Amino acid sequence: MTASGGSVPPAYFSEMYRRDSDPWKMRTSDYERDKYRETLAMLPPRRFRRALEVGCSIGVLTGLLAEHCEHLLAIDVDDLPLREARATCRDRPNVVFEKRVVPGEWPQGTFDLVVFSEVLYFLDQHDIEAAARRTISSASGDACVVLVNWLGPTDTQVHGELAADLFIAASREMFEIETQRRTRNYRMDVLVRARGRSALDSAVDHFNGD
Repeated sequence: MTASGGSVPPAYFSEMYRRDSDPWKMRTSDYERDKYRETLAMLPPRRFRRALEVGCSIGVLTGLLAEHCEHLLAIDVDDLPLREARATCRDRPNVVFEKRVVPGEWPQGTFDLVVFSEVLYFLDQHDIEAAARRTISSASGDACVVLVNWLGPTDTQVHGELAADLFIAASREMFEIETQRRTRNYRMDVLVRARGRSALDSAVDHFNGD
């Protein structure tokens, strides 16, 4: 979702939302409903202090995630879906929406939950790896990351399976897979801090370039 390299540029999404305010039928699709239910079921059983949802679209998943968070920052690349998202979550005062293009416009602060739901395969390899590094740099000591990726064909540079694998490989200095679920249509990975890895260990490795 950046203009660099082979990532899908923001203009692509802007045009899509101008043609259809809900292009993926997030409000009505059985696929989306079931995927959201499974996403919530995959979350660790705790309440998150400060969460980040990358690529919130019109805010359907956002509203569900908000029930598990003290504060949720939801970002997307275009004003049109963000307008819809604010309306969808108007009864969720713990949610803040911002227009940002990742990985370059990564928000400041730390997060104990970062969600990439059907976002990564719109990025090229360079930006996926950069997003992983950004996630590491903003992760709290008990952070977890949720990756959801469509496994069907795409017309993007990176397909969903590869996108997940690239992110996991690029973040292995801090995270490991705790839980994975695969269906015919999608793959979900929940990443947690690698066992035996402290925040200091990860920072030292990052500084040394390991």
